[in-house]
Amino acid sequence: MKKILITLLCLSSLANAGSCEFNGIELKGKVQFVDSFPDIKIQYVESFPDIKVKMVDSFPDRCGLWQKVDSFPDFKVQVVTSFPDIKVKLVDSFTGMAN
Repeated sequence: MKKILITLLCLSSLANAGSCEFNGIELKGKVQFVDSFPDIKIQYVESFPDIKVKMVDSFPDRCGLWQKVDSFPDFKVQVVTSFPDIKVKLVDSFTGMAN
C-alpha cells in the first residue's frame, strides 16, 4: 500500500513539473499589458527566468508564445521591477518553462 501511494505522489509531481501555467492561467496566448488589476505580475530578467517567452504576431498556441493585444486577452500582465509573480526572459527560440 505504501509503495502504491509513493508511486502516485511521484507521478503527481512529474505531471506538474512541466506545467505551463500560473494559478490556473496557461502561459500562452493573447496577452494584454495593463497598469493595474493584472492577472499576473511579471519581471523581465536576463538570467534565472521562470519562463522563456517569444512575442509573436499570430498563432500563440504553445507554451511561451505570447501575442500582444489591446482587447479580448486570454490573460493580463503588469510589468514590475520587484516582487513579480513570474520572471520572464524574452527569446527568439526555445520558448517554454525554464528548468
